[in-house]
Amino acid sequence: MPKTVKLTTPLTDEDVSKLNIGDTVLLSGIIYTGRDAAHKRLVDLIEQGKELPIELKGQVMYYVGPAPAPPGKPIGSAGPTTSYRMDSLTTQLLERGLKASIGKGPRGQNVIDSMEKNKAVYLAAVGGAAALIAKSIKKAEIIAYEDLGAEAIRKLEVEDFPCIVANDIYGNDLYKEGVAKYEIRN
Repeated sequence: MPKTVKLTTPLTDEDVSKLNIGDTVLLSGIIYTGRDAAHKRLVDLIEQGKELPIELKGQVMYYVGPAPAPPGKPIGSAGPTTSYRMDSLTTQLLERGLKASIGKGPRGQNVIDSMEKNKAVYLAAVGGAAALIAKSIKKAEIIAYEDLGAEAIRKLEVEDFPCIVANDIYGNDLYKEGVAKYEIRN
């Protein structure tokens, strides 16, 4: 039966081992943002053996390109980006210790296999709830690749950031199981 789990970053193997698909997670602490272009730059640095602008071990990456912050707010609307766009670049980050990614939509089998191998999870944020999600973001600052604009890597301080476990460390996939549950068979 799905449960609600409160977690504080950075995440450990023990933290993610408690999670199963369908569980609700309320994340607090620091998470990082990054999309396609930022992932490409991170993977290029890994392949060149250079230092990354962030330490990935135990961290969480949120796939988002937030809207500009309105006056008095740390960030604008911050809804999830479609995750498969990062699939070809995610396994390298998981190998470096990334413990969770947050986005929307299913992941490729290569990422699912890598999450199982590296004890990491994929968390789904609800698309269309960008303004609501932004309320859980208490601080935001750009820490790398400012030239990428909305796709720059940001450090976000979050409190009870809501998401759902879509892939757990045991190879389970909520997207596949959800479809199978309601599939009409003849």
